[in-house]
Amino acid sequence: MNQLAKIPPVQWALRHPRLAAWIVLSLGMIILLVVEAKDVGLLATQWLALVVATILVAGACVWIISWEDSDETEEAAVVATTDAETKAAEQK
Repeated sequence: MNQLAKIPPVQWALRHPRLAAWIVLSLGMIILLVVEAKDVGLLATQWLALVVATILVAGACVWIISWEDSDETEEAAVVATTDAETKAAEQK
């Protein structure tokens, strides 16, 4: 894992995990969109609208998933505060 973390794109993804997840999810969703809709006969503006909508949906998905991360951070802060209060009460 140490060797992998030295690669510049991986370093960037480790510093910006949500943005990296948005990019990867968007690319995957766009690839699926193109594969499934290639024979439909869409106009260029329709393709553009679908691609933009797909990117926005991927961003919304990553944003919603990140809500759980903030819940864990808040829970950890509450536990740390409770632990500190318990230790202070024990010392009295």
